[in-house]
Amino acid sequence: MLRRMSRYALSFVMVATVGLVGTAVTAGSAVAAPLPADRTVADDTTQDVGTMDACYTWNRTLSQGASGADVTQLQIRVAGYPGTGQVLAIDGQFGPHTAQAVTRFQQAYGLAADGVAGPNTFNQIYALQSADCSPANFTFAELNRCNSNWSGGAVGAATARENGKRTMWKLQAMRRAMGNAPLNISSGFRSVSCNNAVGGASNSRHLYGDAADLVGSHSFCSLAQAARNHGFNGILGPGYPGHNDHTHVDHRASRFWSAPNCGI
Repeated sequence: MLRRMSRYALSFVMVATVGLVGTAVTAGSAVAAPLPADRTVADDTTQDVGTMDACYTWNRTLSQGASGADVTQLQIRVAGYPGTGQVLAIDGQFGPHTAQAVTRFQQAYGLAADGVAGPNTFNQIYALQSADCSPANFTFAELNRCNSNWSGGAVGAATARENGKRTMWKLQAMRRAMGNAPLNISSGFRSVSCNNAVGGASNSRHLYGDAADLVGSHSFCSLAQAARNHGFNGILGPGYPGHNDHTHVDHRASRFWSAPNCGI
């Protein structure tokens, strides 16, 4: 609650500042604070985007054929909705797979589902994300209990942290699909020393910051089965050696799913 209130307060200050300094807003745009996470809006018919957000602000409606950094940022946030067994490419190109992911995101939050990302879709994203760009129900701290700066892994610290962010947005989608019950992370990013200390594999995806071990309110099999729908190429769970007490998900380059006790 504190995180959400702080984000709304900052958004209010930013909007007020726009009014004070006379920054231009496209005619017909509405500058408004984000919606709370439990509220939705009807459709995305307005073409101009005016809402401001502390993490990232979209300034145009996005649909098939669009490209650019704003498409990449959208893809990161809808990558948990690619369809069963699919992985959405984060490539800055708004193609049919991105449109499908946007549609599933819209359906998940009760929006008009047309695959076009406009003000109402962005408002829902704004309502879900914190100022540091983590999603509502996950934090960078819980993705990294190894050190404070994401260093010492198989990739640079900035890349590891970015990978952690992308993991969290997929987990946010998975959490939504599983009835909003908590998904608890027992291990995320590991430096080489942290990985060695827990006996991790020398090529563990944890070293890249793009893996999470899940425990908590769902059965391990339920977690492994649900992960198939949310863009994870790597899924390891009960029946796979060393994974009977958690479910592991990651973003490896090609699919490897193994949870034999769960039918995977």
